[in-house]
Amino acid sequence: MKVLAIAGSNSEVSMNKHLVSYAASIFGEKAEVEVIDLNPFEMPIYKHERELANGVPQEAKDFAAKIDGANLLLVSLAEHNGTYSTAFKNVFDWVSRIKDRTVWNEVPMLLMSTSPGGRGGAGVLEAAGKRFPFHGGNVVETFSLPFFNDNFDKAAGKISNEEKDKELREKLIKISAIETILEK
Repeated sequence: MKVLAIAGSNSEVSMNKHLVSYAASIFGEKAEVEVIDLNPFEMPIYKHERELANGVPQEAKDFAAKIDGANLLLVSLAEHNGTYSTAFKNVFDWVSRIKDRTVWNEVPMLLMSTSPGGRGGAGVLEAAGKRFPFHGGNVVETFSLPFFNDNFDKAAGKISNEEKDKELREKLIKISAIETILEK
């Protein structure tokens, strides 16, 4: 099984990258896992005239190829003002312009978010949960981790809140449909 873990942020210290990296680590050596953030996929801000003049950037095609090579997506989105980060939205916009494809290509997905506040990225999860299915998003489960600084141990690289950790593991089992693939 190939798992692509996407941190929907371009921050060098992204809490969503911490979360998605931890979720991916639960698979252990029983899956081929790749964790990416948006920095290698930075492109000019989408503009129709830019697309007409230069076509779709190679970075968008590379991002799409990573999705196409995965059996499972773990996507953890940063929330900026109640929705996606600008960096994520730009990658999303460019990939949506690739001819004859949907952005997510129907690959099963666990959609996640975390934030320092009590809503845990609820706004971006709602926005993505509504929008992604129109772009080939097969959102099987969602997971929110509120109060990141209280519920995640960055030094250990894992969720410190036992209840939230159990919830994440249960959702990973459901989405992967293979309980034995997860580390106990």
